[in-house]
Amino acid sequence: MTAAVFFGCAFIAFGPAFALYIFTIATEPLRIIFLIAGAFFWLVSLLLSSLVWFVAGTTVGHKDGPVQKYLLIFGVLVSVLIQEAFRFAYYKLLKKASEGLKAINPEETAPSMRLLAYAFMTLVIILLHIFWGIVFFDGCEKKRWHTLLVVLLTHLLVSALTFISPHYGINLASAYTAMVLMGVWAFFVAGGSCRTLKLCLLCQDKDFLLFSQRSR
Repeated sequence: MTAAVFFGCAFIAFGPAFALYIFTIATEPLRIIFLIAGAFFWLVSLLLSSLVWFVAGTTVGHKDGPVQKYLLIFGVLVSVLIQEAFRFAYYKLLKKASEGLKAINPEETAPSMRLLAYAFMTLVIILLHIFWGIVFFDGCEKKRWHTLLVVLLTHLLVSALTFISPHYGINLASAYTAMVLMGVWAFFVAGGSCRTLKLCLLCQDKDFLLFSQRSR
């Protein structure tokens, strides 16, 4: 049962992201380099967030009550701001690089449900970061700064949902609603349309078919 829950939750959380990697990244060495660079920026942002959290926690001490709750809210807010700042820095790096590369069991029911909720939440966070990145970079490219604000606010909103973690239904429904909306936005920002979506679903998209043949 434990192994089944582990693999089930792992496939739910990372399966779609792994599929995206296989079909869109793995065939292009340059994209793999950019992916690793993006992961590095994200890890550095988490490192700085952890440092801020450690300093704040040390300053406050082991006080109980509302202080710890406000400290947690402060940590989430700072973490989101740092992550979005590093996303902007990563965009700037890609912009510079592109200019230079133009030539190139029943008792286990409750724990299982909790783990499944965590797995589905991990999945939505991974996909949201993909969609946020697309929309964020488009906003930077077109100087639409309100788009960056929308990304920041939705990131804060989804992060704030973790404060109501016992209410898994509300948490997941809100997060997946945000994911669908951002996914649709990212789809059209990336050049998609109802026509291209229909052609893709009917396997009539010649560009996609040619790309798949070249990848083989």
